[in-house]
Amino acid sequence: MAESSPTCLAAAAQRLGLTGTVDAVCVVGQLFNDDVGAVGVSGIDKRPVAGPVRVRTLGLHGDVQADRKHHGGADKAVYAYAADDAAWWSQQLQRELPAGTFGENLRLSGIDLDGAYPGERWRIGERVVLEATVPRIPCATFGRWLREPSWVRRFMEAGRPGTYFRVITAGTVQAGDAVEVVSVAETAAESIRELALARGPAQSRPGD
Repeated sequence: MAESSPTCLAAAAQRLGLTGTVDAVCVVGQLFNDDVGAVGVSGIDKRPVAGPVRVRTLGLHGDVQADRKHHGGADKAVYAYAADDAAWWSQQLQRELPAGTFGENLRLSGIDLDGAYPGERWRIGERVVLEATVPRIPCATFGRWLREPSWVRRFMEAGRPGTYFRVITAGTVQAGDAVEVVSVAETAAESIRELALARGPAQSRPGD
């Protein structure tokens, strides 16, 4: 792991107080059959839900983590994706990509999501506090879900990975909630975006 530099620490500190909005809260609509995958099914098919949704240590109420070893657990309890990045992909792919398409639990706008540093804490709504952990490094299931050629490699090379969070304070979230960076990372070597660009493409496989 790279060591924190004064420049990185300063960049992390400048993020304190950044704000945004929850555009959508998404949980599994139905399990996606993925016969060639390690588990056979996936919880990637997420869809927006109305009203407050409970957030607990292992994620959102009503959500499913079919492969918790790789795509869940406490450190990957909540996955967020930026509305700006979804719009960029929509232009690239020439198709609509509604909230939940990326398997995200939260579609956020107005904040630099992947500029977060691991350890940075965000308050969502009145009570929920999340802590950024790692970027999404997708598996081939993501490509089979979207049915786009060489999707995994393209996604990782784009530097728009989305961010996983652990739950620090449980509560409820809903569309329209305010988002705010309330605590910066104590150590800051690489942002979520930088981590994804450094690690992601090297972990993809031919044909993904």
